[in-house]
Amino acid sequence: MAVAKLAGVSWPTVRRTIDLYEQGGYKALKPGKRGSKTGERRKLSLEQERQVRKHICEKRPEQLKLDFALWSRGAVMELIEREFGLRLGVRTVGDYLQRWGFTPQKPIKRAYERNDRAIRQWKEEVYPGIAKRARAEGAVIHWLDETAVVNTDVRGRSYAKRGHTPVVYTPGSRAKLSMISTVTNKGEACWEIIDGNFNIERLLSFLRALIKGKRRKLYVIMDNLRAHHSRPVKQWLAENDKRIEVFYLPSYAPELNPDERLNALLKQELRSKVPERSKAKLLAASNQVMTQLAADRPVIRSLFQDPYVRYAA
Repeated sequence: MAVAKLAGVSWPTVRRTIDLYEQGGYKALKPGKRGSKTGERRKLSLEQERQVRKHICEKRPEQLKLDFALWSRGAVMELIEREFGLRLGVRTVGDYLQRWGFTPQKPIKRAYERNDRAIRQWKEEVYPGIAKRARAEGAVIHWLDETAVVNTDVRGRSYAKRGHTPVVYTPGSRAKLSMISTVTNKGEACWEIIDGNFNIERLLSFLRALIKGKRRKLYVIMDNLRAHHSRPVKQWLAENDKRIEVFYLPSYAPELNPDERLNALLKQELRSKVPERSKAKLLAASNQVMTQLAADRPVIRSLFQDPYVRYAA
């Protein structure tokens, strides 16, 4: 009764508290969670939730005749209303998505012309055949790609006070370079940075330099850029078929090429620094970055650990 008087509660409350403590100690006194239990009062059944998740994972909104480019909360809300006749709020849809483990992410761009069957065939049949031939002939496989390098491409995020958008300064005059490069899964990288646009003559010049002094035959894998299929390139390859052979990736599948990761590393390093104001300085900075990257063979080998190109590791 003294405890009840000090705490300002009734005797039954004190007695119940003592009983709980004797049964389970302090843990037994922890208040339980109030309100409805998890899963109660949901408007979607478990089967309806499964169907919505399946649609989001396997289909694009346009494939389901929804006028949305991406799976936003509004798109999911409209899908639920059309399929089940239930009108949920945007916030409720967001709660469902969070509960399912779905998060907003930057999507990967892919072309409509992409052939998934050809990509599977490349990974499961074509490339393993190329690798087998290379081992039999003692050839080295080089993955080739080209990219543009500019001094106005500044990306990323910068901390600033809330409500005060940070400002980044870039040169008013745009300087552009081109780089052609190859990588191997043994950690070798070859590159050339070009002042100007990439063309057939640049490609032939690079290929001549690539095979120069090489004792082993080179297998070069590249994409389907028009210059790669040009008549002068095919003629030169036929004349040097003992030293080099070219294979082409499936169309519209750049993620299959490990050299794309080297391009990304170069641009990432350049973006992290103050933009160069002249083409000469951009050229010097690009060569410096590429020299450091090419000297680090473990880094080049790590490019092949990306999930999309691990098949070539």
